Amino acid sequence: MQHDVLGIYLNDHLAGATVGADLARHLAHRHRHSARASLLERIADEIAQDRQSLLAIMDGLGVPAHRYKVVAGWAAERLRRLKPNGVLQRHVGLDTVMELETLRLGVEGKSLLWLTLLAQAEKRTALDTAQLNRLLDRARTQLDTVEGLRRTAAAAVF
Repeated sequence: MQHDVLGIYLNDHLAGATVGADLARHLAHRHRHSARASLLERIADEIAQDRQSLLAIMDGLGVPAHRYKVVAGWAAERLRRLKPNGVLQRHVGLDTVMELETLRLGVEGKSLLWLTLLAQAEKRTALDTAQLNRLLDRARTQLDTVEGLRRTAAAAVF
């Protein structure tokens, strides 16, 4: 993998991680009084930690973070919240289903990132295989958790 291509790839994932961390925090806050609050808070905390891990990996590889991509990701998540849901001025269950589906897609993408970096670990000594395996395992656990929440939310809405 060429260094500039790797930089683009990692920065794109950093932008996605920014969106995912913000979305997870938004979901956790909105459902703070529900039975799923602790699960959503844990997922939000872990996604924020995973984002920090990605930044550390980028630093170790000498890949600078492109602030404009991070800001674009953050702005995209804020704009997504303006999407009409068919009901004015209040949250509906469909919002939760869609947000959990978006979060699930983000976690799936993150797991693919860790797999890609694992495949590069033999050639790049800055990559810690044990750390990447831990991050991958955590992403898989997050996928299971988010999918369970999504199924429950979809069953309640549809």
